Amino acid sequence: MPGNESWGSEMELIDRLDPAHQSVLRAIPEEFLDLTDIAATRVRFDQVMAQRPRPQWPDGLGAEDHLAPGRDGGPDVSVRLYRPAGLAAPAPALYWVHGGGMVLGSVAMDEDQCAGLADSLQIVVASVEYRLAPEHPFPAPVEDCYTGWAWLAANAATLGVDPGRVAIGGGSAGGGLAAGLALLARDRGGPAICFQLLVYPMLDDRNATPSSHAVTDPRLWNRTANQLGWGAYLSGRAGEADVSPYAAPARATDLAGLPPTYINVGELDLFLDEDIAYAQALVKAGVPTELHVYPGAFHGSNNFVSRSALSRRWAADERAALARALHGSEP
Repeated sequence: MPGNESWGSEMELIDRLDPAHQSVLRAIPEEFLDLTDIAATRVRFDQVMAQRPRPQWPDGLGAEDHLAPGRDGGPDVSVRLYRPAGLAAPAPALYWVHGGGMVLGSVAMDEDQCAGLADSLQIVVASVEYRLAPEHPFPAPVEDCYTGWAWLAANAATLGVDPGRVAIGGGSAGGGLAAGLALLARDRGGPAICFQLLVYPMLDDRNATPSSHAVTDPRLWNRTANQLGWGAYLSGRAGEADVSPYAAPARATDLAGLPPTYINVGELDLFLDEDIAYAQALVKAGVPTELHVYPGAFHGSNNFVSRSALSRRWAADERAALARALHGSEP
């Protein structure tokens, strides 16, 4: 719904939250996403992530770290692989990119999610540790993602991965980086990607949509944080005319030839409009695309309240989409 003018006041937005998601919002510190001091925010962010309920890993599921050799003189890139016990090779795989507004986060923040997907779908999950802005602005993060992806594809046989059944995915900034990676892979002639899972992806540096103006609560990923994140990633050039579509995929004018895509986003997420617009543009370009908008959810609330009915439905829908893409049928 780009151009939607129905957003209400901040208080009305909070009142529209799913009850379980509303309760967790009250527990988030006011300064949680204050990016005026990124170093301090990284500490707070990691602390809050560590307090989330953590499921027990399935017996026998292992995690191993690998180094993907740097490309064209770039640094080596760490990739963590999650593999269920007894998984038959060659197995399908998901290459995952963590979120954090381009300035926060690490592989560790999504470890339980990656382990859970590996076990429930019986796949290999590879999670990339890319460099963060502002210390490492564009193109470093997306190039790190490409380096890890190219390494996974080149070593598929050794790693027990089926190169014809490898999807990419990510949440928030990770979703934006995954979308940029898909464009890079297409334009560089591979490796092939069978599917992309874009979870409330961060796609548009211009911050011009109604939903991008609507969320200002400091406990949420809000307009100010988003502007600071884009500013760090683009070295202060966010919103300028010549921003690369590999940095901000919403800038892409040609989406033809991209892999089948699944996009999901909360109704009360500031990325709502840009995510819907990207889904629409993919459809117009002939890319098979599935879009889900979840009522009452704010940015990332499915992870904060993972046991709520809404979050369980969200997760089940994601798993079903990945199962169809990687196994040809739902679990």
